[in-house]
Amino acid sequence: MSIKVAILGYGNLGKGIEYALKQNDDMELVAVFTRRDPSSVKTETNVPVYHVDKAIEMKNQIDVLMLCGGSATDLPKQTAEYAKYFNVVDSFDTHARIPEHFANVDASAVAANKIAMISVGWDPGMFSLNRLYANAILRDGNDYTFWGKGVSQGHSDAIRRIDGVLDAKQYTCPVEKALNAVRNCENPTLTTREKHTRECYVVAAEGADLARIENEIKTMPNYFSDYDTTVHFISMEELKRDHAEIPHGGMVFRTGKTGKDGCHNHVIEYKLTLDSNPEFTACVLTAYARAAVRMNQRGMCGCKTVFDVAPADLSPLSPEEMRAHLL
Repeated sequence: MSIKVAILGYGNLGKGIEYALKQNDDMELVAVFTRRDPSSVKTETNVPVYHVDKAIEMKNQIDVLMLCGGSATDLPKQTAEYAKYFNVVDSFDTHARIPEHFANVDASAVAANKIAMISVGWDPGMFSLNRLYANAILRDGNDYTFWGKGVSQGHSDAIRRIDGVLDAKQYTCPVEKALNAVRNCENPTLTTREKHTRECYVVAAEGADLARIENEIKTMPNYFSDYDTTVHFISMEELKRDHAEIPHGGMVFRTGKTGKDGCHNHVIEYKLTLDSNPEFTACVLTAYARAAVRMNQRGMCGCKTVFDVAPADLSPLSPEEMRAHLL
């Protein structure tokens, strides 16, 4: 029997989940919920679209609800609320607020006897798992995480909010010198500026003060002031032609020593190169949605993260198939 899935929010991530579900024969998309007028939303697979107010009415028709809102304002409210009625999965990615988010969601999910899987994606998510595995294996060592080259949607949005900016894309780029030092087991201590640079492609309004815009970008706290930042002013045509996609990726490293007096060096490196950040994230969410349903069917409840999921629960393969082909 297929797992019945619903999506709440039909932006880039929601569309990515719709594509991902088509690749998973044991899962079926039964509904999309939106805050927009449902008649204005056209899905890729012609699945029914409902206003979000109808979601709770359909709770008995849905095994897992996949939440595709933003981490700033949507998910802190939505995940805890919908965990009262559904098994849920979200991609909450504000690292510093994960403990707070976990506590709020756990209270709802435990009370409702549901599973709520939070902070699923590639970071947090797949990168988190690899940090944990590597830490467990190389106990005497150092962790490093690099992002990019890829589009940072949050930083791009921050640029677009500057007066005189019509549109923008911002790329996070790892510094090659720092990468090489880590790979060579030099165990460097790296500042924020030494690990990444930022490349900004900005479309300014006609007559806008370009020097002011560039200065506002480079001095913006929490976004650009701690980085070497380059600003390129381009036309809207160039932006649409050359920067329409949303690629991303990155690397997680653990360098460590073993043996007598730490005489042997080791490097664990996990790398992602993604043509589409939201579509890859959607694939991760889909696998963890399967796990959420399976865990709930076994009587488990409460808030969970990627650390709490057995790898076998992610796969549509049988235990026999996994042992034969993957072990």
